[in-house]
Amino acid sequence: MKPHLIVLDLDGTLLTDEKVISSKTKNILQQAKNEGHEVMIATGRPYRSSEMYYKELGLSTPIVNFNGAFVHHPGRSSWKTVHTPIDLKVVKQVVEAVEGYSIKNMLAEVLDDVYLHYHDEKILSAFSLGNPQVTTGDLRSLLKTDPTSLLIHAEEDSVDLVRQHLRDVHAEVIDHRRWGAPWDVIEIVRHGLNKAVGLSQVSKFLNIPKERIIAFGDEDNDLEMIEYAGVGVAMGNAISPLQSIANEVTLTNNEDGIAEFLIERLNLTK
Repeated sequence: MKPHLIVLDLDGTLLTDEKVISSKTKNILQQAKNEGHEVMIATGRPYRSSEMYYKELGLSTPIVNFNGAFVHHPGRSSWKTVHTPIDLKVVKQVVEAVEGYSIKNMLAEVLDDVYLHYHDEKILSAFSLGNPQVTTGDLRSLLKTDPTSLLIHAEEDSVDLVRQHLRDVHAEVIDHRRWGAPWDVIEIVRHGLNKAVGLSQVSKFLNIPKERIIAFGDEDNDLEMIEYAGVGVAMGNAISPLQSIANEVTLTNNEDGIAEFLIERLNLTK
C-alpha cells in the first residue's frame, strides 16, 4: 500500500475526554508508521501544549499549530517555518471594539508568550501547560508585536454579537471560530488561515497527494481540513456540520474512533 498521511486533531479527536491518547489508538498509529505511513498533528493549540503528544507518538513530521498560523518542524531546524500572525493594529481595534460587549477576558499569544487582558485564574490554569511567559494588563498597551492569535472569552449571550461585529468590520483581515463547550471562546487568526493551509504545506514536503491524506476532526476549526483531505473523517462526537461534509464518520474520541477506522482502511491488525 502506498504511504498515506494521517492527520490528527487533538482535543475531541486523538485525545479522550481525559486528555490522554488511549493505548489502542497509540498502538495502531505506531503500527501505521511501521507500515510506512506518515502521522502528523494539526491543532488549534500552541506547540507548548501539543509537544507532549507529539513526543508520546514519536513523531518526526512537521506540525500545524494555531489552526495554521504556525507550521514548523520540531526536529528539523532547517525546515522552513511558516508563522503568519495578525496585524497588531487590527488586534488593538478588535480589543477596543469588543470591550463594548459583555466579555470575561481576552488573551493574545505571540507563539509561546501569553498576554492576558484581565487576571483570571481559570484561564491561567487552562493555558499554563508548557509554562509560558504570562503578562497581564491592557492588551492595547502590552502588545508590541503582531500576535499569532487572539482569544475572546465572552459571556454566552454575547458570543454571536461579537462574531457578527467581527464579520461586519474585520472580515477581510481576520478569521474567527467558536470553541466547543464549555468555553464560550472566540478564536481569531489572520484571514485565510486554517488547518488545510498548513496541511497542504506539509503534504507537499512529504510528497503525499491529497487522495492519500486521511484527516480526523470534530470541531468547526477542522472543517477546511476535512474537506481538503482525500478522506475526511468526522469523529462520532463531532459537530453535525462536520459530520455532514465528511467522507466518513467513525466512533467517538472515547471509543478509539481513529484506531477502528485505520484498522479497516489501512488493513492493520487489532
